[in-house]
Amino acid sequence: MSAVPTTSSKGRVLLAYSGGLDTSCILAWLIEQGYEVMCYMANVGQEEDFDAAVVKAKGCGATKIFVEDLQREFVEELIYPAVQANTIYEGVYLLGTSLARPVIARRQMEIAARENCQYVSHGCTGKGNDQVRFELAYYALKPDIKVIAPWRVPAFYERFQGRKDLLAYAAEKNIPVVQTAAKPWSTDENLFHISYEAGILEDPDVTPPKDMWKLTVDPEDAPNTPERITIEFAEGKPTKVINTTNGNKEVTGGLEIFLYLNQLARQNGIGRLDIVENRFIGIKSRGCYETPAGTILRVAHMDLEGLTLDRQVRNLRDQFVTPQYSNVLYNGQYFSPEADFLLASIAASQKTVNGEVRLKLYKGNVIVEGRSSKTNNLYDMEESSMDVHGGFSPIDSEGFIKIQSIRLKKWGLSQKLV
Repeated sequence: MSAVPTTSSKGRVLLAYSGGLDTSCILAWLIEQGYEVMCYMANVGQEEDFDAAVVKAKGCGATKIFVEDLQREFVEELIYPAVQANTIYEGVYLLGTSLARPVIARRQMEIAARENCQYVSHGCTGKGNDQVRFELAYYALKPDIKVIAPWRVPAFYERFQGRKDLLAYAAEKNIPVVQTAAKPWSTDENLFHISYEAGILEDPDVTPPKDMWKLTVDPEDAPNTPERITIEFAEGKPTKVINTTNGNKEVTGGLEIFLYLNQLARQNGIGRLDIVENRFIGIKSRGCYETPAGTILRVAHMDLEGLTLDRQVRNLRDQFVTPQYSNVLYNGQYFSPEADFLLASIAASQKTVNGEVRLKLYKGNVIVEGRSSKTNNLYDMEESSMDVHGGFSPIDSEGFIKIQSIRLKKWGLSQKLV
């Protein structure tokens, strides 16, 4: 279903369009193949001149262009459940690229259905994760859709083997190209993060140049005075931020909180990461990431869970739900029965995660300075104290140890360790 149909079976295509060189050339190429092409752009918080991109798409021959603001649903439907689950891939990556794909794909399919498009298309490469993420979403949402993936079509990728070929085609088709110095890496940006890969970064031993990092100030150059904030949570989702350094400024609202935390994290150099990860298709990839607000929220949320979440619930969530949901996101399986099950489990686990966490933001670090909960505090100061009994009899520990040691004694006898 991913091959380009013959000219005799022309149809209407909805192209996921960025306004860049690749998707502009794909737009012209699809028209050249005989398709009517509409363009779709998703605003998920990236810095983009959408008006200029619309003009460009029209100039290239698109019959309609749709620009959709998905920022609020991105934050509330994808980012905050990920915060609740403490999602993470391979112990380090906070899944910024993966998180945005479901909302982008969903709106593309809604428009495709409304506009009677038989095909959808994208500009993802044939070696990356995004082709999988988008297309699995397409097929789950509209099983009869047909996908044109140019970078997997020999007639396309053999013709366009690099930037030089694309530039020549753009000149031939009068596609305007902004002449800027090409940076030796590629990026993908949304409200949650920005990623950097390819080019000089393909050597995993090359240190990223200082001017690569776009979102955050270098931690060494961050303010010498720490910034202190309090984040309030209800059922594991942030509901208020209070900046105690800035006159107790308060921010509420899902999207507004996230934007504000992004601002604070950026100016304090928080959220940088440089890793080598395993792509879903089996190739290792070196990537650098900036995840400002997401880094703050992860630290705060995990800390509050220590105070409010039952031990066994937390163990079950951490052992089963978090790793599975992280893989679901990374592998592009958000629209699936397992994702529905996992999301219901995440919501159930967060009913008691209510309270606030006090944080210090300082030169790339998020430091917890205190936490409290008026409704779901499971911590008993007297019970935990080393100075008072607090209703807990130390002699009870003797029986506990005896029970726990039964199987270990049997094992020790069989092994003759000493």
